[in-house]
Amino acid sequence: MTYDTIIIGKGPAGISASLYLARSDFSVLVIGKGSGSLEKTEKIENYYGFPEGVDGKELADRGIAQAERLGVEILTGEVVEIGMEDEFIVKTTEREYRSKTILLATGKSRFHLKVPGFDKLRGKGISFCATCDGFFYRLKRLAVLGTGDYAANELNELLSFTKDITLFTNGEPITSKSFPEGLRIITGKIGSFTGESRLEGITTEDSVSHPMDGVFVALGTAGAADFAAKIGVEVEGTSIVVNSKYMTNIPGLFASGDCIGGFLQIAKAVSDGALAAKHMISFLKTGNV
Repeated sequence: MTYDTIIIGKGPAGISASLYLARSDFSVLVIGKGSGSLEKTEKIENYYGFPEGVDGKELADRGIAQAERLGVEILTGEVVEIGMEDEFIVKTTEREYRSKTILLATGKSRFHLKVPGFDKLRGKGISFCATCDGFFYRLKRLAVLGTGDYAANELNELLSFTKDITLFTNGEPITSKSFPEGLRIITGKIGSFTGESRLEGITTEDSVSHPMDGVFVALGTAGAADFAAKIGVEVEGTSIVVNSKYMTNIPGLFASGDCIGGFLQIAKAVSDGALAAKHMISFLKTGNV
C-alpha cells in the first residue's frame, strides 16, 4: 500500500496536520516513538482552552485519540531512514512504508554532548550522517556513538566503507538488537575527543585513549535534521528550511513545528501542522502548492 502521506513525528505539529489531511479523505500514517518534549512536560498553563492547565502527556494522548477517531493510522515505532524512488520510502526498524508525500514533524533535537573537544571537532572528524560522510572514511578507523536502532542503522551503513568500527555507548545500555555480531564495544563514559585541527581519537574517563579517524554520532532517535541531511533537504543550523507553503526544496516533502525553528511553543506547532496540511492537500490534488 502507498499512503497519501506519512507524517514522521506524533507531537502537536504532526497530529495537527493529520487531522486536516484525514478530514480531506487522504490516507495518513503517523509514525513516532513518542510525543517528544510535550509528553515530558509536567504542566502546561499557556495553551488555549485549559484554564486550570493540562499535563503534557494528557494533551498528547488527547490529540492522538482525536486523530485515531478520524481514521488516522498511528504507529509507535522508530524511523531510521527516508529514501526516494518514484515514491518516498520510509524505513522503520521493522519494515518499509511508501507514500506520495512526507511531513517531517519530529521536533528539534535538544541534544548536546558536553564533552571536551566535541564542539571544537564537529565537522572535523565528528559527523552526524553516515550517508553523507561515510565515503570519506573508506578503510579508516571509525567510532559510532549510540546504543539504539538509529545507531545500529548508521553503523551497518558504514560497514560498506570500512570494517574497522567500534561502538561507544558512553555508559548507556544497548537497546538495539540490530548491531552485528563480533562488534567491538566500549562501554565506558567518554572523557574527551582529542585532536587539534582534526579528530585524532577518543579518550574514555578511565584515561584509555582510542585512536580514531572519525566519529559518527547517532544518540537517541534520528531527528528531522538527520533525515534531511541524508536526502538533500536544505538545512540551516539545526532547522529545516521551508518555503511559505511549508515545503522543503524537495517537492512533496514538507516540514512543520519545532524542526523548522522559530517560536518553540505548542501553539505554533499546532498552527504549523494545520498550515502544512493545507498545502499538502493542494499538492496531493494538483501536484502544486
